[in-house]
Amino acid sequence: MSRREILILTGNYAIAYAVKQARVEVIAAYPITPQTTIVEKLDEFIENGELDAKMIRVESEHSAMGAAIGASAAGARTFTATSSHGLLYMYENIWWASNCRLPIVAAYVTRTIGPPWNIWTDHQDFMTLRDTGWILFFARNAQEAYDLIIQAFKIAEDPSIRLPVGVTIDAFVTSHTAEPVEVLGQDDIDKFLPDPRNIKPLIDVDEPYSIGNLPTAEDHYILRKDVWNALHNSINVITRVGEEYTRLSGRDYSRPIECYKCEDAEAVFISMGAMAGDGMDAVDILRERGEKVGHISLRLFRPYPSEYILNAIENAKKVITFSRAYTPSRGGILAEEILSLLYRVGRHDIEVYDILAGLAGVEVSIEDYIKVYNDVKMGILKPFKPIFIRGGEYV
Repeated sequence: MSRREILILTGNYAIAYAVKQARVEVIAAYPITPQTTIVEKLDEFIENGELDAKMIRVESEHSAMGAAIGASAAGARTFTATSSHGLLYMYENIWWASNCRLPIVAAYVTRTIGPPWNIWTDHQDFMTLRDTGWILFFARNAQEAYDLIIQAFKIAEDPSIRLPVGVTIDAFVTSHTAEPVEVLGQDDIDKFLPDPRNIKPLIDVDEPYSIGNLPTAEDHYILRKDVWNALHNSINVITRVGEEYTRLSGRDYSRPIECYKCEDAEAVFISMGAMAGDGMDAVDILRERGEKVGHISLRLFRPYPSEYILNAIENAKKVITFSRAYTPSRGGILAEEILSLLYRVGRHDIEVYDILAGLAGVEVSIEDYIKVYNDVKMGILKPFKPIFIRGGEYV
């Protein structure tokens, strides 16, 4: 594929195409709904000769990340994917990947954590990654999933960063829904991404040393501080790579968040993933009524894009978060993050409304956003209190 094409792809297939074009060398895979078709498609690319890579078919998600760790440590460009309970089973090795500073790229497809068994989207599994040291993106649609995977390899492999990167999409709403995706030419991708053989291996047979053995507490402390520094500083690399990709693709990734009509907005919705599209549609309807409303889509979740959010809500009096995950007894995670940010910078003049929507895969609609906005405006809903909404009704 030497030229750009418009293909009809599901979110999962869009990820697979991006991984293929990144010329990944090792893929470690274990099937779990709803991510399975990502690695199935990659296996198809390998079998028909479109991708020169080693597919390692492991016995569990824990082993999938373990194999990815070994391959990345040896200097290979490496990819894996999982969902929900598979992510939890993989969780121990997720920490090893970040603390070992390995530039692995993974795709995470959200799915409700049981019991009871549930295959629909929920962001609770994704939120377990918050504190692991991974750079974390959340794509709104299949096009963003494709674009972010390609950028993820360049970010992860930057010598000043060397951290794993996760790109996440919503189960079925994005993963299995087909839509037009512009796929870049292979020549463009080859120019954009560094040669994977230029990655300095963590393991060198000519200079052997131990990795992951028992250090002093002081040494481990410095390691954790180094991960903090790398993650904190990665925002500069993320924006630089985003600007480069914007010039390459013509799609705007110059900021790690997507601000929609925020410039003069007095009320701003904040949401993440597929339901952000409904939030943007709601903004259009409310704008037609003369309401000064905007929407922020959190494309980047870690490192937390604090300055970009603060700039986007500079004129806002109210922030309305729609969270698909919560901290029990506290509230929606997106609201908790915003409240912490505003407190740290002394912005006590902004009211934050905490809406819990879409839990366990319940559909979030344009009407939900509009109802919440109307009730906030009329004073029916109170700030700083978690509000559960399902099917247009508070529960």
